[in-house]
Amino acid sequence: MTKADLVELVAARVHLTKKDTEVVIDSILDSISRALSSKDDGKVELRGFGSFRVRERRARQGRNPQSGAAVQVPPKRVPFFKPGKELKALVDS
Repeated sequence: MTKADLVELVAARVHLTKKDTEVVIDSILDSISRALSSKDDGKVELRGFGSFRVRERRARQGRNPQSGAAVQVPPKRVPFFKPGKELKALVDS
């Protein structure tokens, strides 16, 4: 499902225009992105759906696949989604 498909589905369900629905969905996604990129907690929990968190990856030694030379990979923060119990059950059934 693409974002356009989601906008179309939600617009039909809540009887809003596609333009208004897109603004709402963009606002939600932007809020989640800003919360994850903030330096403090970096956690968004949606009960029954799941939670978005930021995981810290430590620096490590990598390899350049072309030359095989050792490369230092710096530490980084990556987004991580953990599905909720209800979502897991829905997908599993």
